[in-house]
Amino acid sequence: MTEKINAADAMIKVLEDWGIHNIYGLPGGSFDSTMNALYNRRHTINYVQVRHEEVGALAAAGEAKVTGRIGATFGSAGPGAVHLLNGLYDAQYDNVPVLALVGQVPTAAMNTNYFQEMNENPMFADVSVYNRTAMTAEQLPHVVDEAIRQAYKHNGVAVVTIPKDLGWTQIDDNYVSSANLYQKPLLPDPDPDQVAAAWDILKDAKKPILYVGNGARGARDEIIAFSEKTHIPIITTALAKGIVPDYKANMGSAGRVASKPGVEVARGADTVLFLGSDFPFQPYFIAPNAKCIQVDIDGSKFGRRHTVDLAVLADAKKFIKALSEKADQLPESAWYRAALANKENWREWMTSFEDDGSTPLRVEPIFKLINEMAEKDAIFQVDVGNVTINGMRYLKTNDDQVFTTSGWYATMGYALPAAIGAQAEFPDRQVWSISGDGGFAMVMQDILTQVKYHMPIINVVLTNESLGFIEAEQDDTQQPHSGVDLIDADYGKAAEALGAQGFEVHNLDELKAAFAKAKDRKGPVVIDVKISDLRPIPVEQLVLDKQTQDPAAVDAFVKKYHAESLIPFRQLLEDAEKPVTNA
Repeated sequence: MTEKINAADAMIKVLEDWGIHNIYGLPGGSFDSTMNALYNRRHTINYVQVRHEEVGALAAAGEAKVTGRIGATFGSAGPGAVHLLNGLYDAQYDNVPVLALVGQVPTAAMNTNYFQEMNENPMFADVSVYNRTAMTAEQLPHVVDEAIRQAYKHNGVAVVTIPKDLGWTQIDDNYVSSANLYQKPLLPDPDPDQVAAAWDILKDAKKPILYVGNGARGARDEIIAFSEKTHIPIITTALAKGIVPDYKANMGSAGRVASKPGVEVARGADTVLFLGSDFPFQPYFIAPNAKCIQVDIDGSKFGRRHTVDLAVLADAKKFIKALSEKADQLPESAWYRAALANKENWREWMTSFEDDGSTPLRVEPIFKLINEMAEKDAIFQVDVGNVTINGMRYLKTNDDQVFTTSGWYATMGYALPAAIGAQAEFPDRQVWSISGDGGFAMVMQDILTQVKYHMPIINVVLTNESLGFIEAEQDDTQQPHSGVDLIDADYGKAAEALGAQGFEVHNLDELKAAFAKAKDRKGPVVIDVKISDLRPIPVEQLVLDKQTQDPAAVDAFVKKYHAESLIPFRQLLEDAEKPVTNA
């Protein structure tokens, strides 16, 4: 005789089969059968109680970004379900698999305007790749199994809505999940003729670049080998930070969340090899007449951003390896030498502020200490705003370090929840959340979650009393500052009140002391650093070249950003093009 089991318990067993270790959420009356199942299965799956469902969804997305595996979250009927949406959109936009379980009123009460009842399926239609309401208790484990398959297939969000009574219903304990049958899809091999065609384009280019996106993850060695052989500079997107380390030919990124050499080589390039990248700002930073080679596993992305001269449906790692084998050894060009000189000039300029003791503090001393304290496999979860710019510029992400942010959806309040997701999955790794005061204040209640589960997360808050990213946009469009000012708070003391270790930092000595004490933390620590509201130098609109720009405007720009030592790229390129003479 087949043993019986609550349908909710059978559903949780499916999650376990798929290797889901953690699930993040906040209980509600419509979700009591699942909470009972999580209690029954507490030795085989880890329930993490968050204080807001958005935090749970962002934690699941943050875990998925770090692991490459599906994350799981839940919300109860009505408001709990609605609160999930922001975190689920982050997962959707950054193409990571997440399973969301959503409570619903009992089946007998559905369609009767019952307490907290709402038609939840339409709400999740846009954010999901799979969106179903379980109709019988017997099908509940099957629907969840299918949801996970679809989330993996489409790298997206799968939503299963569960009427309250179904989870309590006894069903036969005989469901066999498909988890052991799952296989990662075989990514397409590059066509040798297309590899040859790509090389024909690149070898004739005068100013080529390799633009690396998240689709090239795992191809670090192959990308560096290709750059070394061909002397082609590299740019990475924000989501791809860390794929290529702080390597000499890695120019950083283009756009606004960017570096000076990244922006300048992107705008100056005559040929671009996009490797697993769907960089959305191509019209602003890539010349319209630049030749474009686009390599992707998704053919629907070809030509979405820029006219494409050669579209290659292939796995990025396989393609760059084949291209490197096809390529000839090329000498260093003036373009490459100028790019390297630009990178070195930019690096020297940034490091010149690392020991700056002015108050309020600049960000460079803070990131210097983060890099010094960061372990080789540290995980950096970085929030949205000026902190994203600074994280992209200053975090080194070498070795096995991981950097994630809310790249495409760009939701403030990402870092702290994502750090919870990373620490839950990797309890023995060093995890950082780095936020501005605007983003931190949105989710700071979940320091309580870090405290409850003894998570030794290092939360760094950069407090400038402004929504600085938006303030800069208002400046650029010549608007008055409106709605961007933030009142100050002592987030260190607030963290202490929540049970964490907290520090409020105003100067360099206090900063060093706080970091020294944070090394011996037993649980979470919050380091609230009061920083200058000076805008990160806007590399997308540099005013440095008196030969091509208004000298008075150059003087004003240089003075504002202390940019006296930054050299115009035009000058670096001209210097690199001069013939080398032997003394």
